[in-house]
Amino acid sequence: MTEEPANTAKQADSPQYLPRTVPGTPLLSIESVVKTFGGFRAVDALSLDIQAGEFFALLGPSGCGKTTLLRMLAGFETPDEGRILLDGKDIAQVPPHQRPVNMMFQSYALFPHLNVRDNIAFGLKRARLPSADIDARVAEMIALVKLEGMEKRKPDQLSGGQRQRVALARSLARRPQLLLLDEPLAALDKKLRESTQLELMELQRRLGLTFVIVTHDQQEAMTMAGRIGVMDAGRLQQVATPRELYEAPRSRWIAEFVGDINLIEGQLEASADKILMMARRIAIATTEAGTIHVAEPRQPLTRTDLCVAIRPEKVKLSRRAPPSDDARAINRLEGVVTDVGYLGGSTCYKIRLDSGLVLRSAMANTTRLDFDAYGVNQRVVAWFSPEDCVVLEQ
Repeated sequence: MTEEPANTAKQADSPQYLPRTVPGTPLLSIESVVKTFGGFRAVDALSLDIQAGEFFALLGPSGCGKTTLLRMLAGFETPDEGRILLDGKDIAQVPPHQRPVNMMFQSYALFPHLNVRDNIAFGLKRARLPSADIDARVAEMIALVKLEGMEKRKPDQLSGGQRQRVALARSLARRPQLLLLDEPLAALDKKLRESTQLELMELQRRLGLTFVIVTHDQQEAMTMAGRIGVMDAGRLQQVATPRELYEAPRSRWIAEFVGDINLIEGQLEASADKILMMARRIAIATTEAGTIHVAEPRQPLTRTDLCVAIRPEKVKLSRRAPPSDDARAINRLEGVVTDVGYLGGSTCYKIRLDSGLVLRSAMANTTRLDFDAYGVNQRVVAWFSPEDCVVLEQ
């Protein structure tokens, strides 16, 4: 197990694990796991399956339980209830140094008195591997994370990105079945963080390992992970691909937490319009935006109090109303631009409707100088298609 400097647990008796997971079955199964601290349930009856070779992200606000869950996977916390199965073995009570699991800490936890080579070799020496094997493995890891020529540098002689690579190499040196990453890019600047995200993704694909990353950065999770589990109050609120999570949130809370969203409350209209029914659309009566036509939900609605969710980039702006026969623009709302935010690749607008409701629109800047951009106090028509709306029950 990758260790923090203060950890002196012996690793000499660590068993050798060989992956035996049957294709299609999960490498990691978390079954009804509960963890409490005093009277507080940090993780509440959580169940989750993660496949071998998957890049999985745990996303959620501070205090939602994601780091506690990660620490239970690493062995630093013990579940009060439930099982954690790795490759079919229950590891809930197995000490950290005896698990085929490594963890890369947010602080990197490098030994300041050891150089790059010795930091990477530390866990291998604790496992009492032969010197020749250690030398070969360290050389492999240094080449893998592109740190050739820096083997003799101490951590304080490295940049933040280089220290991050040393910590990653140390975590991978013992070839774990599961690599846990606790906010690994939080200390990096934006530009370096983005490039490191791509490097981690490429590294994970090349090695074929299973990565589980904890982050509160939505963009980071959506860029790197094949699936994301969103946590709140110790529970998984939704597990889905980034696209599914963004385009088809399961609840209002998910819709508000993941990305920017416009929410308009209303009630289901008992419409008998045959054209509307043939187009597989329903009508929502709202007090602030009139009747909004939306695509028929995949799941039957059980309530009449509803919420229409529209992402800002789905809201188009025009100086004039689109043609009346344009089915994509059946939802049209008039208002005035109150705020404009230029973000380089896109411009964000706030539009106050005549009813007082504020909508947000994000439009791509497709030309170098957009002379047709909308200014503050300009009157516009905001429009969006029924297929761009998501209906959520209150």
